[in-house]
Amino acid sequence: MTETKQNKKGRAQEAARSEKYSAPALSKGLDILELLASQTSGLKKAEIAHALDRSISEIYRMLAVLQDRNYVLLDADSERYSLTMRMFELSHRHPPTKRLTAVAGEIMENTARKLNQSLHMAILHDTDILVIAQVDPPGNNITSVRLGARVPLMFTASGACLAHRLAPDRRDKIYALTDNASRETIDRFEASVKQVQDTGVCQSPSPVIEGVYNIAVPIFGHGGEVSAALTIPYVNRLMAVDEPDINACKAELIEAGKRISEKIGAGASARS
Repeated sequence: MTETKQNKKGRAQEAARSEKYSAPALSKGLDILELLASQTSGLKKAEIAHALDRSISEIYRMLAVLQDRNYVLLDADSERYSLTMRMFELSHRHPPTKRLTAVAGEIMENTARKLNQSLHMAILHDTDILVIAQVDPPGNNITSVRLGARVPLMFTASGACLAHRLAPDRRDKIYALTDNASRETIDRFEASVKQVQDTGVCQSPSPVIEGVYNIAVPIFGHGGEVSAALTIPYVNRLMAVDEPDINACKAELIEAGKRISEKIGAGASARS
């Protein structure tokens, strides 16, 4: 069966559009950045080429440009390339994130000092949480999460807050894309999501450090959407005197979350 002139014309137009908007060099650069973002110890040039199914000559110049623009760093001793904090810094220039961290800063500092507990704020980033603000208390013996850390959403109390208004099928997609997402892990996370839906707060034992309880509350934006999550990795210091207990910390965290939400406009659309 011969192809009609109309079909041939359509295929030619589609090919022309594909060629018009094709940017092979940009694609290579983005592939490298996305690959390195998933590596904690960096990769050698040959390892990058192998992972991307490219020749070393194809990625050599791209790595040189990314290094020159401070997106990647080459360790001279190990010959491994790794990401710098450049993309994280750029994300903080994005107006919504910049406003969120600016508004939350003083409230987080005051809460950390009052409770003698660390606090961090995280946003949804693909299937992970991304920590965009972090504050430590003045005391010793603290447990905190590194600024800029990315952690799989479903292994955190922050993630339960960020996901509690997502549609079930959207959460299912996140589970499908998350490594080590066992049925038991999914059920445990869904219970945390339900806890936030019912009570407005998530309190759950840390899956990483025994004895630490993560307390998290959602931060809401102007239209009622979940903009971020505010979390305390609560530690009970055995020799501390008159420190707030976990229930007092939870109450203070809820109030801090409400103040931040109000400052970024939560409820404004309902009032107007």
